[in-house]
Amino acid sequence: MTPIHVIGGGLAGSESAWQIAQAGLNVVLHEMRPVRKTDAHQTEGLAELVCSNSFRSDDSEQNAVGLIHHELRQLGSLIMASADAHQVPAGSALAVDREGFSAAVTQALEAHPLIRIEREEIAGLPPAEWDKVIIATGPLTSPALSEAILEKSGEDALAFFDAIAPIVHFDSVDLSKAWFQSRYDKVGPGGTGKDYLNCPMDKEQYDAFIDALLEGESADFKEWEANTPYFDGCLPIEVMASRGRETLRHGPMKPMGLTNAHNPDVKPYAVVQLRQDNALGTLYNIVGFQTKLKYGAQADIFRMIPGLEDAQFARLGGLHRNTFLNSPKVLDGSLRLKADPRLRFAGQITGCEGYVESASVGCLAGLFAVMEVRGEDIVPPPETTAMGALLGHITGGHISREDGAGKPGSFQPMNVNFGLFPPVDAPSRDADGKRFKGKEKAKAKKRAMTDRAKADFAIWKDRLGLQKNAAE
Repeated sequence: MTPIHVIGGGLAGSESAWQIAQAGLNVVLHEMRPVRKTDAHQTEGLAELVCSNSFRSDDSEQNAVGLIHHELRQLGSLIMASADAHQVPAGSALAVDREGFSAAVTQALEAHPLIRIEREEIAGLPPAEWDKVIIATGPLTSPALSEAILEKSGEDALAFFDAIAPIVHFDSVDLSKAWFQSRYDKVGPGGTGKDYLNCPMDKEQYDAFIDALLEGESADFKEWEANTPYFDGCLPIEVMASRGRETLRHGPMKPMGLTNAHNPDVKPYAVVQLRQDNALGTLYNIVGFQTKLKYGAQADIFRMIPGLEDAQFARLGGLHRNTFLNSPKVLDGSLRLKADPRLRFAGQITGCEGYVESASVGCLAGLFAVMEVRGEDIVPPPETTAMGALLGHITGGHISREDGAGKPGSFQPMNVNFGLFPPVDAPSRDADGKRFKGKEKAKAKKRAMTDRAKADFAIWKDRLGLQKNAAE
C-alpha cells in the first residue's frame, strides 16, 4: 500500500505519524534537521521543545488544556505518553524533561515497523506521486516550502513573533533569598506543592527592574519583520512592561498565592517564578520571561532579580518568526488544502498555538488521513470536545465573527479555551440546594463543559474503531 507522507518531525508530525502507523498504515516521516537547521531548534531529536517545557494545566475538570490532555490520552497519544513518562514537578501543570521527552518520542517512532524516517528537506510542494501528504512543518517552515504553499493556496500567510524564555543553572540560584512553593500550594502531576522557585521583589526592586526592562537594548528587526505582530500568549516580557508598569505584577510576576518562606510576615510586591526544566533538577526556566533583549542586556537585567544575582544561564532568551495559514479560507473541515486536497495540514502552521494543541491537530490530521485511505466517512470530533472546538476555530471559527467596526474578524493563532466551546447548561445549585455564586458558579460551568466533553468524546472514539491495526 502507498505510504502516507508526513512532512515535519515536531509534535504535530510525530503524533500524525504515530496515529497512522498504529492504525496499520505505512508512513514516511520527513524531517529536515539536521540537514537543514532552524533558528530555534538546538538538536536533531523529533518533537524537540523549543520554548517552555510545560504542557500547562493537567486538570481535565476545570481547564480546557487539561481536557485536551485527557482526550489525547484516550487516543493513545505518543506525545502524551512520552510527556507522562518524563514529567518533572510543576505544581498543577504537566512539565517535562525536554531532552528525555524528545528522546522517547524519537525512539518510539524509529522503532515502529510501519514508520520510515527520512532526514531531508522537502523544498517546494511534495512530488505529485505522493497521494496523501500531511504537512506539519510548524511555525519554522522552510522558505521554499512556505512559498510553494502560499502560491498554491492563493492566500497570504500571516505571521507573528514568538519569544523564548531563558534557562538558569539551579546551583547558581541563591536559596537564602528564593524559596520553593507552588502557587496556593497546589499539588500537580508528580509534584509536591513546592515545585517552583520563587524570587521576591519589594516595590523599589520591582520599579528598578521595570525601568531596566524598558531601557534594555533589544534585538534588531529585519526589514521584513517591521510590521509582524506578536502572539499575545507569548509576549516578550519587555513588551508587556511597555504596556503599563503594573502589567507584570498582574501577569507572570503576580505575588498572589505565595508566602516568602524567609520572611513570611512581609508580602512580596512581585514574584519571579522558575520552573524545573529537566529531570535532574539542574536547570530551571524563568516562567513567562520570553524576551527579545540582546544577550548582554538579558544577563545584566535578570541578575537584578533577588536570588539570581549570580545566575548562570544555560540558555538566554531569543526571538523567532512564526508563520501560519489563513486556515478558515484555505483549509476544509478535515484540514485539507482546498486548492490541492491531497495535502493536509497539521500543527501550528494551521493557526493553533501551544504544544498539546499542535499535537492534537496532528493527531486529528493522522486520523482523518486513515479514514480517507480506508474509504470511510471523515467524522470530526464533536464541537463540544476540546479537540473539536479547536478544529472548529481553525477551519472556520472566525469567518462569521466581526470586529467592533462590523468588519469580518481576522484569523489569529489561539490556544484551546472554553470560549471556543458551545454554551452548556450548568447547575446553579449544589446538592443541598444552595445557589452557586462567584467562583463556585464558574467552577460548576467548567465542570459541566468537561463532563459533556468527556461523554461526547467517548462516543466519538467508540464510533471510529481506532484499534484496527496490521495485526488484524
